[in-house]
Amino acid sequence: MDYSAHLPVVDFGFRKFSLEWLSAYVRTARDLGFKAVFANDHLIYSRPWIDAPTALAAILSDSGSMAVGSVILAIVRGPVPMAKALAAIDILSNGRLFAALAPGSSARDYEIVSINYDERWKRFDEAIQALRSLWSGGSVGFTGRFYFTEKTDLEPKPLQKPSPPIWICSWGSDTGLRRVARLGDGWLASAYNTTPDQFATALAKLRDQLKNFGKDPASFPNALATMFMYVTEDNAETEWVLADTLKALLNRPVEQLRQRLLVGSPEVCAEKLAAYKAAGVQRVFIWPIKDEIEQLRIFKDKVAPLVAP
Repeated sequence: MDYSAHLPVVDFGFRKFSLEWLSAYVRTARDLGFKAVFANDHLIYSRPWIDAPTALAAILSDSGSMAVGSVILAIVRGPVPMAKALAAIDILSNGRLFAALAPGSSARDYEIVSINYDERWKRFDEAIQALRSLWSGGSVGFTGRFYFTEKTDLEPKPLQKPSPPIWICSWGSDTGLRRVARLGDGWLASAYNTTPDQFATALAKLRDQLKNFGKDPASFPNALATMFMYVTEDNAETEWVLADTLKALLNRPVEQLRQRLLVGSPEVCAEKLAAYKAAGVQRVFIWPIKDEIEQLRIFKDKVAPLVAP
C-alpha cells in the first residue's frame, strides 16, 4: 500500500485559497514521496469548494513525476467539456492523468445545471462510454439516450493511448461494483463510506465481476479516497476535529468518523491504515483538514513508518 495526497480544495475556514499555498503543498507532497496528487469535484457544497480541474491544472509544474487525478462529476460537467479539459491536463502533465468518474451525491450540483438528479445513474453509464469515444477518436462514435458523439472529433487527443485510465467511483454496492468491472480501469472507494471489513468484502465481489468481464483481478488497481486526516496527541483537539469540522462537512455520526478516518494519535492512525492494507487497499489518498503542509510531514514521519511494510 502506498500514499497519495488530496489537494485541499475545501475551505474549512482556516486559511484563504492561493496558488502560492497550493503549490507549496504539492511541492511538499512531491518531496516527501507521495505517489499522486488528487482533487475532488463539486460545484456547490456546504463549504466553499475551489474548482477541481482548475486547481489540478494550476499545480502541474509543481507535481514532479507524481500521477495527477481528479474525481470528476461526469454528468454535471458533461462528456464533451469534461473530455476537452481532461485531455488538456493529460497533455500538459506529459501523460500523468488518471480520471475518476462519479455521478455525484449532491442534488444541488444537478439543480444548478438544470439536470434531473433522478436520471443520474442512467446518464452516468452513458457518460463514461461517451468519454471513451471522444478520447479514442473512432469513426463510429457513441449513440445513447442522453449523449451522442458521432462526428465529434475533439482535438488534441490525450497523450495516453487509447485514453488516460478511467477509474470508477463506487461506495461498494453490487450494482456499483459491476459498473466498475464493466466500464472501469480501476476502482476508487470512499474512506468515510466504508470500513476495512466492508472494503474486503466489496473487493472480493469486484474480483469475481472482473473475471466475468474478462479482466485480470490481479492487475486491476484500487484506491481509497477522502481519507480526511488530522494527526494529534491532543484528545480535545481530536474531538473538536471530529464533532465540529468533519461531522458538519460529511453529515456522518461522530463515532463512525472516529472509526474510519485518520484523526488522533499516530498510533491510532497507523492501526487504521494497517487494517485497510490487510483488506487489500493499494493506495490511500490522505486529506489534511488544517495545517496541511505540516500534517503531510507528520504523516510521513510519525504515521507511515508504524504501518507494517
